[in-house]
Amino acid sequence: MYLLIGVMTLGIVGLIVAGILMEMRPARTGQRWFKPTIVGNLLLFVVAQAALIFIGAQEVMAAPAVAESGGEISIGMGLAIIGIGIPTALSTIAAGIAVGPIGAASLAVLAEKPEIFGRTLVYLGLAEGIAIYGLVMSILLLDKI
Repeated sequence: MYLLIGVMTLGIVGLIVAGILMEMRPARTGQRWFKPTIVGNLLLFVVAQAALIFIGAQEVMAAPAVAESGGEISIGMGLAIIGIGIPTALSTIAAGIAVGPIGAASLAVLAEKPEIFGRTLVYLGLAEGIAIYGLVMSILLLDKI
């Protein structure tokens, strides 16, 4: 397992070094070595990540069942908690996507008409409400388990 973590680290370090070389010498980025290096390092990282996930899943499945009184979380409970967190994650991403253009448009409008500041705040609040709805859903779902 430590070998796979080392391989993943090596892949990331290779990507960082290639990026630094690209920034230091942008005229030479058209060389033939650059694209295969990036692809090779990404492939190395992804394969090591997949192997690490596979080995970790095998270890979890092979582990003996632990008594519930020990405070351990079962696989089902862990998956339920991840499922409860998904609405918050997706709604937060959606709110971020919504707030970006609305905020930019609000600033553009405020440059021309500063008197409509209150309306732009309402629009931004509606966009942020998406994240609040996801948080409320997660809290309600968390109450069910």
